Amino acid sequence: MTQKSGFGFYRPGAPASAGAPGSGTPAAPQPEPETAEPAYLSADAEIDLAHDDVATKVNETLARLDNELIGLASVKQRVREIASLLLVDRARERFGLSTSKPTLHMSFTGGPGTGKTTVAMRMAEILHTLGYLRNAKVHAVTRDDLVGQFIGHTAPKTKEAIAKAAGGVLFIDEAYYLFRAENERDYGQEAIEILLTEMENERGSLVVIFAGYADRMGDLFAANPGLSSRVPHHIEFADYAHDELMEIAELMVEKENFVFDEPAREAFDEYLTLRREKPNFSNARSVRNAIERTRLRQARRLVALDRPITKADLMTLTADDIRGSSHFG
Repeated sequence: MTQKSGFGFYRPGAPASAGAPGSGTPAAPQPEPETAEPAYLSADAEIDLAHDDVATKVNETLARLDNELIGLASVKQRVREIASLLLVDRARERFGLSTSKPTLHMSFTGGPGTGKTTVAMRMAEILHTLGYLRNAKVHAVTRDDLVGQFIGHTAPKTKEAIAKAAGGVLFIDEAYYLFRAENERDYGQEAIEILLTEMENERGSLVVIFAGYADRMGDLFAANPGLSSRVPHHIEFADYAHDELMEIAELMVEKENFVFDEPAREAFDEYLTLRREKPNFSNARSVRNAIERTRLRQARRLVALDRPITKADLMTLTADDIRGSSHFG
């Protein structure tokens, strides 16, 4: 049977068919569409989850997550568990076993620079691959994108953000700012109430991820029991250990076609010890910033050389490039 394409609307410039507007031909009666029963597998059939095409794509995304992020073993384990749940649900559907879509709204807690945004992006890819979401997009917002400054301003802003995330993931960074206990008239509560409604109504086509510091996120959920009950997955992102930060630095440097010479490696190891003792340390984000400033000092050093430079010169970061940081006093 020939399948129709599109929605059957006449488009100007396309060849007019019988019954189309302007064709001059009366429309022929259209038969009622046939609704075929889904073809389920027989009870004695078998499914190889390990070699399923969809499972292969999911495993590729998980492998990319492993390559992108150092450590975070418990986070990666939870991502794998969610992927496994959806793979099994997909297999159950093929046998005609009734399965309700699980609620996958999440809370990511941890400090800055611990990989929360990266994990959200890979999670969106996995959920899209498994058919849970229509697309793999992540729409990231903060309080300013959701909460208005006057009466009647918050609802359209929040609904606009939800519409942009429709079919994918709405990632709310520093979500605890939505709730301000000291201000009973704060419009953030209105945004939360709208989110609650949409999280329930669209739970099969929208995933909302709330992200922020663990203690402040705890206050947010404690003050909003309805929100807490709609977020079943709480994933903690621990700060990176010193050795993990050093490994992250090595990967970042290699990715940009630079190398630490041995004195530079020792200097950066010392830099990390000093920097982690100072305020506002942001894990991998602070490492990236340190490397960017190291490159600036390397560039200044190379321009000042009174000789031609080589490829090795351009690639090598030295101890002097690192020890030029103000953190060395």
